[in-house]
Amino acid sequence: MEISRRKVLKMAALGGAACLGGYGLYRSLSGGSDPGMVLPSPKPLQRMSGFQGKPPNIVIIYADDMGYGDLGCYGNRAIRTPNLDRLAGEGVRFTDFYSCNALCSPARYGLLTGRYPQRAGLDWPLWQERQPLGRKATKLLGHIFGFMGVSDMGNESDVDGIPGEELTLAEALRTVGYRTGMVGKWHLGDFPELPQYHPLSHGFDEFFGVPYSNGQKPFPLYRGRERLVVDLQGQAQAQLSGLYAEEAIRFMEGSKDRPFFLYLAHTFPHRPLFASEEFRYKSGLGLYGDVVEELDHHTGRVLDYLKGNGLEDNTLVFFTSDNGPWYYGSSGGLRGGKGQSFEGGFRIPMIARWPGLIPPASVCNRPAMITDLFPTILPLAGIQPPQDRIIDGRDISGLLTGKGAEAPDRALFFYHHETLEGVRMGTYKYYREINMYKYPMPVNKKWMKVASGKLGQFPLLYDLETDPTESYNLADNRPDLVRKMEAVMNRWEASMGKNRAGIAFSPA
Repeated sequence: MEISRRKVLKMAALGGAACLGGYGLYRSLSGGSDPGMVLPSPKPLQRMSGFQGKPPNIVIIYADDMGYGDLGCYGNRAIRTPNLDRLAGEGVRFTDFYSCNALCSPARYGLLTGRYPQRAGLDWPLWQERQPLGRKATKLLGHIFGFMGVSDMGNESDVDGIPGEELTLAEALRTVGYRTGMVGKWHLGDFPELPQYHPLSHGFDEFFGVPYSNGQKPFPLYRGRERLVVDLQGQAQAQLSGLYAEEAIRFMEGSKDRPFFLYLAHTFPHRPLFASEEFRYKSGLGLYGDVVEELDHHTGRVLDYLKGNGLEDNTLVFFTSDNGPWYYGSSGGLRGGKGQSFEGGFRIPMIARWPGLIPPASVCNRPAMITDLFPTILPLAGIQPPQDRIIDGRDISGLLTGKGAEAPDRALFFYHHETLEGVRMGTYKYYREINMYKYPMPVNKKWMKVASGKLGQFPLLYDLETDPTESYNLADNRPDLVRKMEAVMNRWEASMGKNRAGIAFSPA
């Protein structure tokens, strides 16, 4: 591989900057922090004219790394999930629902903003600011090698947390009187070190939980801005699912006088896995099965509270996951897993229940994405979606109630970090390239494609209706679709290049 003198000099400058000034200076010099356009601060939201009725309570229960096939209502015949199966029996179960990213932090950004995480340059899980020297050295080497095009090791987002210019679902709902609470895993900025990324700075009235994934160290537990535990490690983490349920119930108990939004983001089944004594060794399916069954149990506690306190009928409940399974868990036979653009990385369980509006035991097989929750919830609460920024999600209230249909040519885009790899339109999914490795293995992209036998076989085209496991490439059979879907990706990339931040310009 030839490396120009200019590139060598830039690499040396970047390496020196990283050593002398830290990664922030490195990123500034490398241009990684330049978003093309800066999103302005949110404009005041407007109430929907003619809105009548009582705004519903909103509860979003979010699992971490739970696979599409981990629940009984999604075909699992081994792990027992009676409470989530009951939720599906009382509401709608989506068969073709996607995350907006196959990794933790970017997916959470999309849920709370309704926008693709690439708009903020948030395309990699966020690490804590204070890291051991060895990890910093590995990260620096990764950046240098990545700059040379040799490795993906050490990739980083352009931002250190969710930007203050973003409008979160909590901020939007609070404008019309909602009480907002976040319980569990945040992972949108290391607020112990960078307080501007605290949930309380992004629309939440209350917070109980942890700043990031349980695989990081230290792993502190917070109530509001108060640190309750300095470093929760080992079997002590087994108490988290139960604590989260207790805090969720406490928040709802204190919010009966007005509409509330509860965002309950579980730590598990992200590894390392820990189950409490009540559930350990009980599933017969190893620690992963124990953890999922415990999570189901505590979900049942939240649902029982709503029913027992007369809140069920006016509460819209969502259950979903941030991405596909990571080493453990089931993708339900889908190809790939966490960190990959294949179905197993992006397709996730999604259940919604709102008695009287969502038909019980219904199934939706239309494609939808986690970014759709933001523009769906706002109108239900009487809020006009923001007009000053592009919202990538769509209002899927018609899919929830069974009274509407999604446009058949809707495009859903699939990124691996900052690289656009694929698109789904209708029943077809197309890839121009794909990284085969399982996050976060550092590896040379080109070598991995050779090792996996995929080099020279792109593009890939699958009909997910007849081939959900993505086993049979139809690219040679349907060159018309290849051209069409490649053109859609090219137009999307061009639009992102001109306006990555997604500013909605007013007509002249």
